[in-house]
Amino acid sequence: MELLRRLVGRGAAAVIVALAVALPAAAPFAQALAASGSEAQGFVAVTFAELPPEAQQTLRSIREGGPYPHERDGVVFGNIERLLPSRGRGYYREYTVMTPGVRHRGARRIVEGRGGELYYSEDHYRSFRRVIE
Repeated sequence: MELLRRLVGRGAAAVIVALAVALPAAAPFAQALAASGSEAQGFVAVTFAELPPEAQQTLRSIREGGPYPHERDGVVFGNIERLLPSRGRGYYREYTVMTPGVRHRGARRIVEGRGGELYYSEDHYRSFRRVIE
């Protein structure tokens, strides 16, 4: 059970590859995943249109290089929760998604990877959804 927890923490690719070793029938799935090159397949996708309007506005601001509502917008996101694919320090940046009726930053964020990948968290990094544009 501990091995499975560690593998899940590394993403779907690690789980499928481990299963392919343990269960030969899973090998085609592991090959397909390796061929796709996508570590983000383990994330639930959310389209731009499905995001709350405030998250859509945050994404527009990211694309335009600002302005941002909080001084911490654009700082390095350390991924200490290890829910996103493992990358070197400085790879991810975080941005605030305004929450109506809240006077502080709230819990919602967009995290952008240097490669352009985007993740949305509505629960202060307890979970992420991959943003598909």
